[in-house]
Amino acid sequence: MLNPTFTAPDLTTFTNLDGLGLTAIGQHLSAAKAEILCHVTNPIPWCQTCGAAGIPRDTVTRRLAHEPLGWRPTVLVIKHRRYRCANCQRVWREELSQAVAPRQKISRTGLRWALVGLVCHHLSVSRIAEGLGVTWNTANEAVLAEGQRLLIDDPTRFDGVKVLGVDEHVWRHTRTGDKYVTVIVDLTAVRDGTGTARLIDMVPGRSKAVFKTWLADQEEQWKQGIEVVAMDGFTGFKTAAVEELPHAVEVLDPFHVVKLGSEALDQTRQRIQREQHGRRGRKDDPLYKCRRTLTTGLSLATEKQKTKLEDLFKEPEYEPVQLVWSVYQKMVDAYRQPKPEVGRWALEQLINEVGTKVPKGLPELKKLGGTLRRRKTDILAYFDHIGSSNGPTEALNGRLEHLRGIALGFKNLAHYIARSLLETGGFRRRLHPQS
Repeated sequence: MLNPTFTAPDLTTFTNLDGLGLTAIGQHLSAAKAEILCHVTNPIPWCQTCGAAGIPRDTVTRRLAHEPLGWRPTVLVIKHRRYRCANCQRVWREELSQAVAPRQKISRTGLRWALVGLVCHHLSVSRIAEGLGVTWNTANEAVLAEGQRLLIDDPTRFDGVKVLGVDEHVWRHTRTGDKYVTVIVDLTAVRDGTGTARLIDMVPGRSKAVFKTWLADQEEQWKQGIEVVAMDGFTGFKTAAVEELPHAVEVLDPFHVVKLGSEALDQTRQRIQREQHGRRGRKDDPLYKCRRTLTTGLSLATEKQKTKLEDLFKEPEYEPVQLVWSVYQKMVDAYRQPKPEVGRWALEQLINEVGTKVPKGLPELKKLGGTLRRRKTDILAYFDHIGSSNGPTEALNGRLEHLRGIALGFKNLAHYIARSLLETGGFRRRLHPQS
């Protein structure tokens, strides 16, 4: 701005008091905090019961935590006048509902600042409490209550959900107590290419009954709108979806399908290692040295890695590992096909082959074939619904891990669920459209 036009300083506007119905009339600054003296801009000096004029009785002072200025805690010192009705003798105070919610110690602007800090800037409650100059409990209770009222309790929060993702999540790492929750995610924007995944609910426990009960509690019209349910290999989620959403398509995402092949490969390698050497692998054992290379996609392997595999498979005792490795590579290659119909055909042929023609002495491959055969429809459904993968759900779980790290862990599950919904519930743009 080359030629700025300056106006007279306005403390009311600078401190965002005009939206609270307050006017700043003084200030006191110290190294620890800033205090803004203010009064109600438009008081109501007449009785709301009989309409008679009120007689000023006295003035009380109310202190509210406000959004910090330059990270210096700011306090609103409100000169709050009381009146007595000359007719009915009723006593009332000037109205402050525009500035603060009932029984709150933080102004509405301060709450908004705290909620944006929590949702958009990933601040901890401790940092928010420090900025507001209040205790942790005061900040936590106020911010969660405001987030619940403004965002989580929004009746339109579930609107437009067409693709569901469901997965389990570990919310705490302790030896005692239930540490699992079931997360339900909206993947519609991911499939349509219009946005990211968002958490819509989190339920204590992980079982078929948990997911089935949650689905049963939803409105029938909403359930009829669900087209796809993306999930991992847990059969409980599968049966719950079939029973409650019989019209929806269940999709087993590529990550978990490939993981099944990777686990079968690792188990075969470990079994052959024990059979050949009578112990677990050591750093100089050929199988142990190739453990990472074996699970690398062949199209991404370097020449050195390919040479290492060729040398390994020259040994006849490692033939079982080579057979399972070849199945694993075909699984990876099917998902990497540029055309979905080609990938679907390749994976279907592989499932039919592994599900029926498994050489003897390969229990890991037989188990893998049985799993692929049972979930064949869900696995192949991915190619008909590209974008409806549970991968974004796994990524969202990673964000929740980060949230738990910021807070140094949670003890209260209700607080964790509320914080998780605020952190990953898609509220960022609603609170901070510029982000």
